[in-house]
Amino acid sequence: MASDRPRYPLRPPGELAPDQRALHDRITTGPRASTPAVPLVDASGALLGPFAVMTIAPAVGDAVQALGAALRYAGTLTPLVREGAILQVAAHHRCEFEWIAHEGAARAAGLGDEALGVIRRGGAPTGWSPDVDGAFAAVAAMLATGRLDDDQYDRAMTQLGERALAELVWLCGYYSMLALSLATFEPPHPVPDRVFGDTGR
Repeated sequence: MASDRPRYPLRPPGELAPDQRALHDRITTGPRASTPAVPLVDASGALLGPFAVMTIAPAVGDAVQALGAALRYAGTLTPLVREGAILQVAAHHRCEFEWIAHEGAARAAGLGDEALGVIRRGGAPTGWSPDVDGAFAAVAAMLATGRLDDDQYDRAMTQLGERALAELVWLCGYYSMLALSLATFEPPHPVPDRVFGDTGR
């Protein structure tokens, strides 16, 4: 249930402490600035979504945003696997910001309405190559139970390999962390469309 009072008002750059402003500038001038699906900042220059929350504890927030940048821009996962897995995490946590921020990239990578509907309902889409199907199945299992059992692990290792599986683990953790930060601090939502209906936030 959403609070009657604002939890984390957006803060323009001029209201940030020096270490917070330095993080603000790293985010707004980094690789995300060239590929924003939703705006990074509002009209005042205040960071939006989870990036706003990262400035609360900037030393930690900087490490968090660097992990996200590595997953998106330096990892080995294909765009189809990466963006589909991000949407699986968003659907699991009913995180509208992350869904809206990544739906366009997922469509561009090859996920159509049918596959997106499966993901939105909490499932793992199929019909691609074994490695892609295996990636989506592994993410679904990790989200459902918090682990892979021995059979699931062996199958994922065979289909994906150790490196891709490790990147999927970090991806699930990173986007789950973003969802938790948004649900806890409730920064103003730059994209008010309701993807999952009334989330209570």
